[in-house]
Amino acid sequence: MSEHTVVTPSTAAQDEAIELLGELVRINTSNPTHPERPAAEWVAAKLDEVGIGSQIIEAAPGRASTVARIEGADPSRAPLLIHGHLDVVPADASEWSVDPFAGEIRDGYLWGRGTVDMKDMDAMVLALVRDWARTGRKPPRDIVLAFVSDEEAGGRQGAHYLVDNHADLFADCTEAISEVGGFSVSLGESARAYLIQTAEKGISWLSLKATGRPGHGSMLHDDNAVTRLAAAVSRIGTHEFPVVVTDTVRATIEGLAAVSGMDLNPDDVETWLPKLGPAARMIGATIRNTANPTMLEAGYKANVIPSRAEATIDCRFLPGQEDAMLEAIDELLGDGVTREYLVRDIAVETSFDGALVDAMSAALRAEDEGAYPLPYLMSGGTDAKSFSTLGMRCFGFSPLLLPPDLDFMSLFHGIDERVPLDGLRFGVRVLDRLLAAC
Repeated sequence: MSEHTVVTPSTAAQDEAIELLGELVRINTSNPTHPERPAAEWVAAKLDEVGIGSQIIEAAPGRASTVARIEGADPSRAPLLIHGHLDVVPADASEWSVDPFAGEIRDGYLWGRGTVDMKDMDAMVLALVRDWARTGRKPPRDIVLAFVSDEEAGGRQGAHYLVDNHADLFADCTEAISEVGGFSVSLGESARAYLIQTAEKGISWLSLKATGRPGHGSMLHDDNAVTRLAAAVSRIGTHEFPVVVTDTVRATIEGLAAVSGMDLNPDDVETWLPKLGPAARMIGATIRNTANPTMLEAGYKANVIPSRAEATIDCRFLPGQEDAMLEAIDELLGDGVTREYLVRDIAVETSFDGALVDAMSAALRAEDEGAYPLPYLMSGGTDAKSFSTLGMRCFGFSPLLLPPDLDFMSLFHGIDERVPLDGLRFGVRVLDRLLAAC
């Protein structure tokens, strides 16, 4: 890493991140009903205002991504990719305390769909690069920005499309940062772990199909597709996969033990997991493969036994565990039930070392003297799955300082999604330090 004098971004730039996030939340990009093109054009316009050129790339009508490259001081160095998705999952306004697409500020938070996943990072990055452009600052190396579509549906019309059709835009990038990492987890009054994502589970969204003999609902019937499928779904949904402690989880638990002083043996899961408090829910999903039924469909009339029934299973597998997970699923299906892929994508894992990791850690500690950066494995998936296939080391680093009582992980795809305003300001300052140092 090169040594550079750190210039803290202006208060105006930190405040602009809040303003930009509100504007972006008000652009409804619910996937799949509201394509991302308006948001992609908005991003391009914000970059153009400060002289940063960009291009909008469509994978399908309306499914648009915006890509830009910012020249660094040393063009011979490999660029850093910063990527974020523009789409969000839908939100039912009747379930929320506020309009999910109003970008309302209340009680020190900005509320709305996407404020956590992940328009907050989009806004922080935009505010920062706009501030640098206005003041004439240059990063040490080139920065490639990618604001992409379709992440919430697996990225086939977003990051996957860009990698498959426009790999030249990213070919010289060796590292990338994006969502779901760098946020604080309180370990006491003065200490906070900052979990930097270095790994994530793979995805297998499966469609299960059962067939049977159709007939009248009033008759005795021993060949019922619905019954057959329901039994398979029940077996899969209640199955507990064996514990597998990956290298990343081991590093997380060893780090937490060192920071907290607790006796946490990574191999004794039943002992250490209950001690993690709110973090147990998140880390507990990363010690085994999972398979959760999410959708069912069968029949068309109350008194007709259908010939087909279908279910959707959301399967997530640990790095190196895809074959073992699918073998277990196949044993649980039973006769007359088949499976096929709806979405299939890789698991990702990299080590917690190197100059970029050092710079991320230093940036966090500079803004929070109680920060303890640690690696972690995420149970969900991100566009890192796509960009890692180009040989990049991918990290989740969207820094936020969070209130200790905020159940942050429940806000992802949750009701009343919101992000603290002070957390956003903190994130801009940390990202500023990172980009100035790396």
